[in-house]
This record gives sequence, C-alpha cells and structure tokens, in this order.
Amino acid sequence: TECEKEPGSLLWIFVMVGNIVRGIGETPIMPLGISYLEDFAKAENSPFYLACLHTATVVGPFLGLLLASFCAELFVDIGSVGTDDITITATDARWVGAWWLGILICALLNLLVGIPFWFLPKSLVKEGETNEPEETSEKSVAPLQENDKNETKQTMYEVAKDFIPFLKALFHNPVYMLFICITVLQFSAFDGMVSFMPKYLEQQFGKSASDAIFLIGVYILPVLCVGYFSGGLFMKKFKINIYQAANIAFWVSLLEYLLYFAAYWTVCDTSPVAGLTVSYQ
Repeated sequence: TECEKEPGSLLWIFVMVGNIVRGIGETPIMPLGISYLEDFAKAENSPFYLACLHTATVVGPFLGLLLASFCAELFVDIGSVGTDDITITATDARWVGAWWLGILICALLNLLVGIPFWFLPKSLVKEGETNEPEETSEKSVAPLQENDKNETKQTMYEVAKDFIPFLKALFHNPVYMLFICITVLQFSAFDGMVSFMPKYLEQQFGKSASDAIFLIGVYILPVLCVGYFSGGLFMKKFKINIYQAANIAFWVSLLEYLLYFAAYWTVCDTSPVAGLTVSYQ
C-alpha cells in the first residue's frame, strides 16, 4: 500500500509560476533591446552592437551549462542528506542532480542584473548628435503638441484595427519571412542538439550528466560567440545592407545545413543490449 501512494506535493506550481515570471521578464530584452540599439546607434555601428547583444545571449547559456554541470554533480537532497548516506554515484541511472540549486542561483543573478535597468534614461541622443536641442519656433511646436494629444487619445480598438494590415504587410515582406525561416531552422537544430546530445553522450560514451553538460557548453557555445561577433564586425566593415545580409544568411545557412547533414555518416557502433541486439546468455 505504501508503494501505491502518489506524492501530493504542490511545489511544482511554484516552479511553473517562477518560469512564467521569468519568461515575462526575459521577453522584452530581445525585441526592445534591438529597437533600443536601432534607434540610438549609427547605421554602420548597429550590426556590431547587435552582434555584441547576440554574443551576450550565447555567453549566458554557456555559463548556465557550466553551472548546470556543477549542480548535476551534487545530489538532489544536498543539505538534508549526508554524503556518507549516498550509496550511488553520478554515473548511476538513479542519480538526480541538484537541479533546483541552479534555479535559485540564476534567480538571484537575474535580480541583481535587473537593478541597472532602472537607471537607464528614458531617451537618448542618437549616436553622433549633440545634446543641444534644435531651435524650434512656436508654430512648429504647436502641431507637435496636438499630435501628441491625438496619439494619447487612441483607443485600444484603433490600435487593434491596424494589427491585421500590419501583420499582412510583414508576411508580404520577403526579407522578413526569409529571416523568420532561417531563425526557425537554426533554433530547431540548436535546441535539438542541446536537448538530446547530453543524453547521447551519457548512453553512448558512459559519461555522467555533469560531464555531458560540460562538454556541450565547452564545445558548442564558444564557437557560436565567435560567429556572432565576427559576423557583426564583417557587416560593420563592409557596410552590408539588409538585402545583402539576407543573401549572406541564406547561403551560410545552406552551408551549415550541408555540414550538419554530413553528421549522418559519423555514427558509432550500436551498444549491445541484452534481449535486443544480443541474447541474454
């Protein structure tokens, strides 16, 4: 009867709510951050700044994987169970790492990193311009004030009414749609590798979860940082426009696909499994 009892803990609700709050906080960084850079940076410097932003988004997961590797070496009940009472090792299939410790550490770091955002100015002077406001006559100021009042009077219905035509215009933009397709393919390949490669390393090469996560972080993410940073420098130096960037993205992504496709020929021997590939004797 004791084995039939199911755990009735509701702590998973706290984890779910925490992830929802984290998603709400992380979402504005990319769209609003990119718009922030585009509005206040020179056109020739914008790709370099965006490359720095994307590089930072890769450095974060890299450090996160190293942290996950460290936490995976610790037993899940660290602090409440003594090390002498643990009879299994990290390579055992029953081993569960201290996954919750990484969440607490990242939550504290997110809180500390979010503090400087409160001190960012509401508006910046565009790069290369002076701080002196341009002289404007009273006649030119009046229409601006009227436009501001009209914008504030816009209702939610008027804003939503323009959403469908705007969305339709985006779908008819070939550069934008090409960028979306490339992004979906890249993230699909990257997420699949990060999700399944650690488990493959565990089963195929006998690595622990900690070692597998560490290898993924060391061998994949630094190369992505180099790609983002060098791509931004390349666009800044040669002043690549949006159409040239779309063509470069397409051909480089095609080359990337061919390189990934070559992985089909780099397979390992199937491990012997009793009752499946070899007999029980």
